[in-house]
Amino acid sequence: MTQRQDEAIVLRTWSFQEADLLVSFFTRRQGRVKGVARHAMRSRRRFGGALEPMTHVRATWAEKPKQELVRLDSFEILWSPLRDPVDYARSAALSLVAEILESALPEHAPEDDIFRLTLATLNYIRAGEVWMPITYFLLWTTRLMGWMPEITQCCVCSESLRGGAIFYSPMRDGLTCVIHRGNGSVSISADSAALAQRIFSKPIGEFEQFPRERGADLRRFTVSTLERHLDDKLLSARALARI
Repeated sequence: MTQRQDEAIVLRTWSFQEADLLVSFFTRRQGRVKGVARHAMRSRRRFGGALEPMTHVRATWAEKPKQELVRLDSFEILWSPLRDPVDYARSAALSLVAEILESALPEHAPEDDIFRLTLATLNYIRAGEVWMPITYFLLWTTRLMGWMPEITQCCVCSESLRGGAIFYSPMRDGLTCVIHRGNGSVSISADSAALAQRIFSKPIGEFEQFPRERGADLRRFTVSTLERHLDDKLLSARALARI
């Protein structure tokens, strides 16, 4: 049996057997891991509130060769979303981050860039911001997963897309100019296209909080792209969009 300890973010829990919980958590060095928290539903003494989704923890677990599930020993809370005031927008944003990571990341595949991106996103949501960090997270996660199309030139004619509105189809990859947009294409405004280019060239610390209206079309585009590649709906994205 191998003992491991790593920084991690709790993604999701399920009931498992009588009093156990099945826990999916995203670690810095081991990627996404799934394990069993014994008796966690019967006694909160060992894990307390550390199993709440999007809690940042120092996780200790044991794993055996050829066993899919690890045994969770302890989770030390580094930050919990329950420590700060909870509102609907913040809760929906955290749920969307957790749902994307749970759906997109394969097990035991380290993704340090996405881990650092997630921590940065949590820090800004913790400070009370929602729309800037979630927009930043959606764009960069789509790119880091390899699903973001080229945003500076038309996929049909290769003409520059800088300075104007751009178009995408929910059914296929690629961004186009106004001339080569297809039936059913959806537009992304020139302001949002410029925002996307800035996001891909600057760290999150250089962005200020912005209102819900800004980047809404970018968020719809990235959610559409993620859902197409995941072949599933992101239910938390619908909750966030209703705000």
